[in-house]
Amino acid sequence: MPGGKGVLALLLNPPRSSRPRENARVTLNGGGPAVGRAPRAGFGPDLKPRVAAAVVMGAIALATAWIGGFIFAAFWWLASVVILWEWQRLVDGPRLAERVTLGALVIALVGLFALHNSILGVIAGLALGAGAVGWRAGQSVGPWAAAGVVYAGALVASVSLLRISPSYGLAAILWLFAVVWGADIAAYFAGRSIGGPKLWPRVSPGKTWAGAIVGALAGAFLGLALAPWTNRPLALFWLGLATAIVSELGDLFESALKRRFGVKDSSSLIPGHGGLMDRLDAFVAACVFAAVAAGLNSRGSFIAGGMFQW
Repeated sequence: MPGGKGVLALLLNPPRSSRPRENARVTLNGGGPAVGRAPRAGFGPDLKPRVAAAVVMGAIALATAWIGGFIFAAFWWLASVVILWEWQRLVDGPRLAERVTLGALVIALVGLFALHNSILGVIAGLALGAGAVGWRAGQSVGPWAAAGVVYAGALVASVSLLRISPSYGLAAILWLFAVVWGADIAAYFAGRSIGGPKLWPRVSPGKTWAGAIVGALAGAFLGLALAPWTNRPLALFWLGLATAIVSELGDLFESALKRRFGVKDSSSLIPGHGGLMDRLDAFVAACVFAAVAAGLNSRGSFIAGGMFQW
C-alpha cells in the first residue's frame, strides 16, 4: 500500500487513460502553466447563477432543518444519493447502476441508524455497505467506489446525528450552515478582491491564501455570533475556526479527486456550481468533523450538545 506521498502523487498524477471523459478539462489557466500568484480576478458572469442556485438550495436546507424529523433526514438522504451517483460516475467502472442502487440502500440504512442515535450501527453499515459496493465495482475501481459510499453515507449520518438532539439539534445545524457558508462566501469574495499567492495551484488554481484565511476567520466569527449563549465562547470560536479550515480542505480534496479522474465538475446539475458534490464538498467535510468533535466532547445522549457545552 503506498504511503502518504504515494497517495498524493496518485491523486495529482493519475495514469493516462485512452477513454475520453464526458466533461474533461485537463489544463490549468487556459492551457498555460499554473502560476503561484493570482491577480485581482473580479466577479465574472458566473456570479449571478451561483448566487441564484445558492439562495434556492440554502432556503430548502434551512426549511428542512427547521422542520427536522423525517423530512430533514429524507432531504439529506436524497442529497447523499445524488453525491453517491456523481462519485460513482466519476470513477466509472462496471455495474454503475447496480452500485448506485446498492449504495442508496446502504445510505438509507445508515440514515435510519443515525435517526435512532446508533453510532455503532452507522459505522457497521458504512463498513459493510462500502465493502459490498467496492466488491461489485471490481478490482480496478473497487477502492474508489467503496470510498464514495463512505463519503456520501458519512454526510447523512453526521447531519442526522447532530439534528436529532431535542435541545441542541437545530442550533448545531444552523451553526454549521453559518460556519461553512460564511467561510465559502468570504473566501470567494476575498480571493477575487485581494488576489495574491495561490493556495494550491496544481489542484485548485483559483483559490488564494487571502481567500482561505479570510474565509476561515469569517466562518469562526459567524459561528460564534450564532451561539452567544455558549458557556465557553473561546472554545466555540476555536471549534468554528477548525471546522471552517476543514471545510476548505474538503473543497480541496474534491478538487484533487476531480483532477485524479480528469473532470472539471462532478456533474452539471446546478447552474454556476456544476454538480451537487461541487456545492457540498466543504459541508460534507465540515459536518463529519464537527460531529466527531462534538461526539468526543458530549456528556449526554446526543452528540450535538458537545458543540456548545464544554
